[in-house]
Amino acid sequence: MSPEEEPEYQTPPTCDLLGLLLKNRRPTGAVNEVWPNLYVGDAATARDKSLLAGLGVTHVVNAADGPQHIDTGPRFYEDTGILYHGVEAPDSKEFDLSPFFAETADFIHGALRREGKVLVHCARGVSRSATLTLAFLMIKEGLTLVEAVEAVRRHRNILPNVGFLNQLCRLDSSLALQRKPTWHQGAERQRLRR
Repeated sequence: MSPEEEPEYQTPPTCDLLGLLLKNRRPTGAVNEVWPNLYVGDAATARDKSLLAGLGVTHVVNAADGPQHIDTGPRFYEDTGILYHGVEAPDSKEFDLSPFFAETADFIHGALRREGKVLVHCARGVSRSATLTLAFLMIKEGLTLVEAVEAVRRHRNILPNVGFLNQLCRLDSSLALQRKPTWHQGAERQRLRR
């Protein structure tokens, strides 16, 4: 099938994503490696410095940062050498997490490029941290939303709230448009083939 004949990628509706997220759920631990050197976990994992040292974690993303949530912060990790990135986000479908997608993806990407290991966590490691992890895989690794969900779900049960899922759908649609060759590029490829 030539690139011109490939079906155009469509972001699935939220109900299909929920079905994918709920299918074949099985118990997962407090922390799981969901991508090479990228872990998703809960608050207890983030507070267990000896566990983090054992995993070799060099960077922490707290998706539930702040005094009203999980108040670790960079000072908590001062004695470990762990670099910290906090996102103060409630697990609420009304909260817009999308403004934090790019900066968090940059933080994770930078850590992995330097051969670091990253823990992304929230309270339970299911919604906020999963959303930021999926956004990273889409923005920096070029995965579609479905591919990102499937990659993470191989290792951990996740379930972003419906508001976060809708934000990921918008990101997916936006990235799909960026990946889609423009008419001009397609015409140029046709000309070069002749």
